[in-house]
Amino acid sequence: MFLVKRDNFNKTYIIKGLITALFFSAFIYLAYFNIEYKILNTILGLVSLYLVLKIDRKSLFTSGFFIGIFWFYWVGNSFEYYGLNSISILAPLGFAFGYAILFLLIGVFEFTIYRAFILFILSFIHPLGFNWFIPELIFIDSYLETSKIAFVLILLALIIFIEMPKYIKLLAIIPLFFTYTNVGEYIDNPPNIQISMPQLNTPQDQKWVKDKIPYLIEKNLFLIDKAIEEKKDLIILPETVFPIVLNNEDLLLNELIQKSYYINIIAGALYKEENSFYNATYHIANGKVEIAKKVVLVPFGEEIPFPKVITDLINDIFYDGAEDYKKADTPTNFVIDGVKFRNAICYEATSDNIFQNLDDVKYMIALSNNAWFTPSTEPILQNLLLKYYAKKYNITIFHSVNGSKNNIIRP
Repeated sequence: MFLVKRDNFNKTYIIKGLITALFFSAFIYLAYFNIEYKILNTILGLVSLYLVLKIDRKSLFTSGFFIGIFWFYWVGNSFEYYGLNSISILAPLGFAFGYAILFLLIGVFEFTIYRAFILFILSFIHPLGFNWFIPELIFIDSYLETSKIAFVLILLALIIFIEMPKYIKLLAIIPLFFTYTNVGEYIDNPPNIQISMPQLNTPQDQKWVKDKIPYLIEKNLFLIDKAIEEKKDLIILPETVFPIVLNNEDLLLNELIQKSYYINIIAGALYKEENSFYNATYHIANGKVEIAKKVVLVPFGEEIPFPKVITDLINDIFYDGAEDYKKADTPTNFVIDGVKFRNAICYEATSDNIFQNLDDVKYMIALSNNAWFTPSTEPILQNLLLKYYAKKYNITIFHSVNGSKNNIIRP
């Protein structure tokens, strides 16, 4: 009898945690299936936070575990291309247990105010530099704002609803009222530039194959020539669209320079400076080449976020002694036909660091290679995060991607 009761108890908190995680993750999968109803996302978001503030401690641990899976199961996909299949399986479990522990912290005390405070604090905690868990993101396609202040007000509304007597619960609508977002039509103010953003879908297992590289280069040159024929002012090609150290390829670089007298070229490729390698964006225009080096590197993908001794050991064991990419200290702005664009490469486009000191910059060019992770929900989560930062910094993002859909993301 005792064992039966214990099993039922275990099932109960697993089910509670799973249901909470499903509500907390629903916005990603609704977007994946192109189901975009603001009222639905608003309700699901509020219910998910309500459950986090109400369910028991063990259920919170379980909900954090499933949230880690539902949000980040795709993280391990990239390790397959390094021949590290064992890590590709373990990586999602690492995220699952990591967020299980973080959510367990929410349940240390039963006080609703304490739980709300810890949940808010979690929105600032980025383990090992990975910042893609932003709790307020659940409202990105809802009737509620996604700012930190709005998140505090939403949590305050839920505290009132949970803690106050029945006749006072209606007061919860007051802080919610101040989080209501303007859903009127966005007034577009695009730059006066004719832009080409061709859609590329080169599989990751072909991208760096030596025999394939000449074909990929020719394809890129064809797309540039086509954009010139269409009288475009600018062509934007994705991250590492040239899978080479471009500044070491004099013939190709000279050919691109010749084409740049007819069109601005933005393209991703590796850049070598002395003995260091950078993930970079090349801006080639009017015979000149400008380089923007990546500022924020992908944890474990481009840099190991540990002290050098441990980093070197991991690189020796798993990456055949390869060194981490180097990074720039500050972001780069490109000036294209008189218009300023902030440069961003994939992961860094979802980091506050790349949006610092924007001044009068209203546009961003973000290059990505999502072939590392597709098919998965990673491009959807990335796109939702870009919406979040576009709103936060009032900037329009031109997102050129290999492996998933290009987007122009407006505030």
